Amino acid sequence: MPLAPAIILGLDPGLGTTGWGVIAAEGNRLRHVANGQIKTEPSMPLPRRLANLHAALYDVIRQQQPDGAAVEEVLGNSNAQSTLKLGQARGIVLLAAAQAGLIVGEYHPSIVKKATVGTGGADKKQVQAMVGHLLPGVKLTGPDAADALAVAITHAHHLASARAMQRRASAV
Repeated sequence: MPLAPAIILGLDPGLGTTGWGVIAAEGNRLRHVANGQIKTEPSMPLPRRLANLHAALYDVIRQQQPDGAAVEEVLGNSNAQSTLKLGQARGIVLLAAAQAGLIVGEYHPSIVKKATVGTGGADKKQVQAMVGHLLPGVKLTGPDAADALAVAITHAHHLASARAMQRRASAV
């Protein structure tokens, strides 16, 4: 009996812009469902920006009804303040997914690039091109949404591999 498609929400956290993308995965077949970007106003106080991010992400989760989520891990950079703000936004993303009862996969950016493009050193344009190839007809709302879809694709590949390993283990 075929499994129902898994609906996966991919998230690329950022304080200024958080990308999100939803795919349906049925075995190795992937289908684009939706994508977008959540922007916060830089002139607002940090707590208000985080609250707005949470509320908007809650709306996405409520509307899309995903079965699971995947989030890109944070890479530190030379600006400690920027890294801290990114970490706070990532915390809000993880909180919203957890509050919705979703199991969340977390992936390092190089793993996402390798799963999507085939090399961990791919640039953003290569990721966008492969997302377009893997999800024919997708209309991206921006680079952060493309990254979020790449995270969802990575999660779908990892889930499919885990299921295949379970089937093999059960057959022995």
